[in-house]
Amino acid sequence: MSLYTDYLSEIETRKGEGLSPKPIDDGALTAEIIEQIKDTGNEHREASLNFFIYNTLPGTTGAAGVKAAFLKDIILGNAGVEEITPTYAFELLSHMKGGPSIDVLLDLALGDNDAIAKEAAEVLKTQVYLYDADMARLKEALDAGSAIAKDVLESYAKAEFFTKLPKVEEEIKIVTYVAGEGDISTDLLSPGNQAHSRADRELHGKCMMSEQAQKEIEALKLKHPDARVMLVAEKGTMGVGSSRMSGINNVALWTGKQASKYVPFVNYAPIVAGTNGISPIFLTTVGVTGGIGIDLKNWVKKTDEDGNPILNNDGNPVLEEKYSVKTGTVLKINTKEKKLYNEDGDKELVGLESSFTPQKLEFIKAGGSYAIVFGKKLQTFAAEALGVELKSAFAPSKEIHNEGQGLTAVEKIFNRNALGVKTDKALHAGSDVRVRVDIVGSQDTTGLMTMQELEAMAATVVSPAVDGAYQSGCHTASVWDLKAQANTPRLMKFMNDFGLVTGRDPKGVYHPMTDVIHKVLNDITVDDRAIIIGGDSHTRMSKGVAFGADSGTVALALATGEASMPIPESVKVTFRGQMADHMDFRDVVHATQLQMLEQNAGENVFQGRVIEVHIGTLLADQAFTFTDWTAEMKAKASVCISNDETLIGSLELAKSRIQIMIDKGMEHENGTLASLIAIADKRISEIKSGEVPALTPDADAKYFAEVVVDLDQIVEPMIADPDVNNADVSKRYTHDTIRPISFYKAEKKVDLGFVGSCMVHKGDIKIVAQMLRNLEAANGKVEFEAPLVVTAPTYNIIDELKEEGDWEVLQKYSGFEFDDAAPKQVARTEYDNILYLERPGCNLCMGNQEKAAKGDTVLATSTRLFQGRVVADLPEKKGESLLASTPVVVLAAILGRTPTLEEYKVAVEGIDLTKFAPPVQKPFDTKSVHF
Repeated sequence: MSLYTDYLSEIETRKGEGLSPKPIDDGALTAEIIEQIKDTGNEHREASLNFFIYNTLPGTTGAAGVKAAFLKDIILGNAGVEEITPTYAFELLSHMKGGPSIDVLLDLALGDNDAIAKEAAEVLKTQVYLYDADMARLKEALDAGSAIAKDVLESYAKAEFFTKLPKVEEEIKIVTYVAGEGDISTDLLSPGNQAHSRADRELHGKCMMSEQAQKEIEALKLKHPDARVMLVAEKGTMGVGSSRMSGINNVALWTGKQASKYVPFVNYAPIVAGTNGISPIFLTTVGVTGGIGIDLKNWVKKTDEDGNPILNNDGNPVLEEKYSVKTGTVLKINTKEKKLYNEDGDKELVGLESSFTPQKLEFIKAGGSYAIVFGKKLQTFAAEALGVELKSAFAPSKEIHNEGQGLTAVEKIFNRNALGVKTDKALHAGSDVRVRVDIVGSQDTTGLMTMQELEAMAATVVSPAVDGAYQSGCHTASVWDLKAQANTPRLMKFMNDFGLVTGRDPKGVYHPMTDVIHKVLNDITVDDRAIIIGGDSHTRMSKGVAFGADSGTVALALATGEASMPIPESVKVTFRGQMADHMDFRDVVHATQLQMLEQNAGENVFQGRVIEVHIGTLLADQAFTFTDWTAEMKAKASVCISNDETLIGSLELAKSRIQIMIDKGMEHENGTLASLIAIADKRISEIKSGEVPALTPDADAKYFAEVVVDLDQIVEPMIADPDVNNADVSKRYTHDTIRPISFYKAEKKVDLGFVGSCMVHKGDIKIVAQMLRNLEAANGKVEFEAPLVVTAPTYNIIDELKEEGDWEVLQKYSGFEFDDAAPKQVARTEYDNILYLERPGCNLCMGNQEKAAKGDTVLATSTRLFQGRVVADLPEKKGESLLASTPVVVLAAILGRTPTLEEYKVAVEGIDLTKFAPPVQKPFDTKSVHF
């Protein structure tokens, strides 16, 4: 019984760490446990029985298959266990969600024993995770005259699996816990440096916020046993930065309800809130877990007698407290009235209409959004199989049709991909519909959870509706440590078997690719009308519309080829004027945020909306710099409006990159990559013929707001500053503080520079090489006053740099160059003042492996300003991660400080920076070095 004794050893180790036995997913271990249960004299029988009943993971895990088969034997009388009667065996099967358990229930329901068949049918009626093969069995039995099959299908046609669930509580008593002031990053809820433990829910739960916070939450639960704890972002937005399923899992673990007493550490129904609501991508994750997200609006702008905001000395609006949500405040949610009340229920504090839409109430009732997606499909199938009219038990898709109003770009994309829409009328923003998903991406630190979600929903193969799906290895690319060695190959094999193109080949045929997920998705998106779902907040393509999503939504998209979401409002961004020769396009990105805030009295109109950016003269690689950044603007997504010629150039570039993937041996046996090239060819043909031009909005489309960026105002490089010492805590670590380099008077010490990873393209790395050439020519040598870490996003870019002679220059000045044959097995903790050429991937930006030294001031091209992400704090000095363009970062590393404007101009003279001209002008030559 070696597996069981190994398991006992692991239990002892975990006990020393304050952890329970790890939930079992291994079929062989489960088989050993069953043999010990059968042996009534076995010393481990009682423990084995407990593990079998309460600690075996459901779905399509190996353990679930073995468990379901044994329960079937018990029901049929082929095995006897005193503690597990046939009725109890049926109860256990009912909690196993799908896969092998459904197979067993169908076998029993369609078998010869009438009594068993009827009992199995009653359990089947409660199940929702049925796939095409399961439905086909029921239809076949129905056609053969099975009364049981007819009975089950009639129940499905009425959606009794949903309608018979308990109603949502009308009143929910809550007690507040303030997680912090200002925006709350999902990194606080699930730190990136603990990504390796996300699939071990109990272990990962220990990293939420702090041990002290966890004790305080537990104390609140003891003091208010009749209330649920609500996590609050005071004076900020909850869940910024990423969707992070592990973050909401942690919140649910500490404050939610247990989903099933037979499945440990899987909780649901968390309640989270923010003064400014919930970040859009995180709000999707809240829905996945049947949770509640609340926009508190408890701090409002103070106004004068004319209704104008009163500003403080810094020019920011003065806020006044409308009502208190300090830790320990007891409040009441009325789900029927959709309002938040004080403890006594006699004072309305804020309306909660957006928290309790018909769709969200369904998620809450069903315990999460998955059950609703599967339920709708199951009810539709049953009605069709029986030949009866579908009378949907679910809230109808919200369809908004504004007669005489044109469509924005995102509205056009949603209309093209909408599923189950009742009319042919065009849908406008606010509509809540199912949509087809074209491209799906999974990344490695959330991939293990996506695996679990796919197993839990009993999915076995990627939906044929999905054009392309990719599993990356970028978030753990920097250090091939023991955790990566244990997790990554297992993840890659699962995903490859599921039908995804994978960065690492389970068969070892091609070189392991650690390319950044969003860069690969940007390449394999070959239609400007596509919808993309990716397991990373920076899933924001320059073609189509892309949504960063949690691991569960990614799993659902992979399994079903669809997603459900409202059509967002849009903000139109256009440009005027001309870029100065010494400016880089990254400065345009920063200026967009700055000018947007100036034009809207400090209000971020991008938050929760789609940014439709009219940037048609930049090919996909460069345009991605803008779309990628929109995650930090708290936008829900972005759509890039391209000229016909530019879009064709981007599609040709995508084709060439996909072909390289094929040439490297990455093609999946299902032919994914070849089919993407065919889709691109078709799209190019449509554009050239004029049949379907590049996506553009209608002239009479309606926008929430319009922002015009004046390029003439951008006269010096810009830096996004986390402003770590701002007296107002809520103003720290946002992307709203944009400063020109002259602000720093060449006095800001820089401890480390970072050029990477998804925010740079080939042209950025060429800029580094050219600056080194220039400095060498001027000074005879190059010396760094601070370390410079350079991380290219993809191997393709490195290959092209080698062909063009730039990589040789970088190698000349590097003190470290990655070696895939001997990757680092330990994260770097100290840096010398040299150039580091790191492996393609996320590197410092992710913060889960490599980090700057504590308390450092880092100047980076990345996107993350979060506290502790790129650099942690020292007691006496806060770590800072300031964001700037590539030439500014390189020059600052050489100088060891922020440069003056004149120093910068001299350093970039003659260098082909990333340029942009408004779309009215002729597109730049697509043979520029930047492509």
